[in-house]
Amino acid sequence: MELLVAIVVAGILTMTITSFSLHYWSNAAVLQNNEQAFVSRLNAGDFLRTIINGANNMVIQNDLPDSHTLNADPANVSGNYWLPIHAIPGTTSMGASGTYTPLLYMTRPSIDNSKNIVMNGTTPYLDNVILYLNGSTKQLEARLLANPSASNNRTKTTCPSASASNACPPDLVIADDVSSISLRYFSKSGNTIDYTSLTDGNGNYIGPDFPSVEVVEMTINLSKKARVHSGANTTNQTIIRVALRN
Repeated sequence: MELLVAIVVAGILTMTITSFSLHYWSNAAVLQNNEQAFVSRLNAGDFLRTIINGANNMVIQNDLPDSHTLNADPANVSGNYWLPIHAIPGTTSMGASGTYTPLLYMTRPSIDNSKNIVMNGTTPYLDNVILYLNGSTKQLEARLLANPSASNNRTKTTCPSASASNACPPDLVIADDVSSISLRYFSKSGNTIDYTSLTDGNGNYIGPDFPSVEVVEMTINLSKKARVHSGANTTNQTIIRVALRN
């Protein structure tokens, strides 16, 4: 009888301690996920405000060739140009592993090592910035394309991590654990820009496109699964609205 009582009491104590430990670890993991999501939101906001605010224009396709294109334009046999995109407001979900989804293409003035704009006569040389979703890593990343004609260009062209080197550093990670990105576009006067808002007589879209965009609103939706059983998943978002340099 005494042995049976001891076994029951020991079992109850073990279950209580185990339950407390799992609950504690679960809460700790959730807090850590929330903290990482918060840091990711701050980093993404700072980076995007710097990149987009420094851009002078949104474009439909990169105008500098990229030898490491991840989602190439099938209409261009060189394979050095990303898939064309248009100013269509909406939400883009993170793709499956192995997919790469372009979100925005921007041009910005080339800056030399003295932080001066490199001029081509009366106009500046322009670098390219490509924002895209990496389905394998669930990250929002940026590809930089430096204009090779700009003397002492401080921008370095970046590459996918598998092809990175000292001469071509890896693409910049803007945010981790991204589930989707929502985009809206505005003119300087605050009117919504939507390429699909107008059509011609044949049903082709002729609405205002990226050259008309002056303000970008990006909502980054983050999601991270709990690492401990019964822990709550972390979901969060950050909204960034930035005006272009021009």
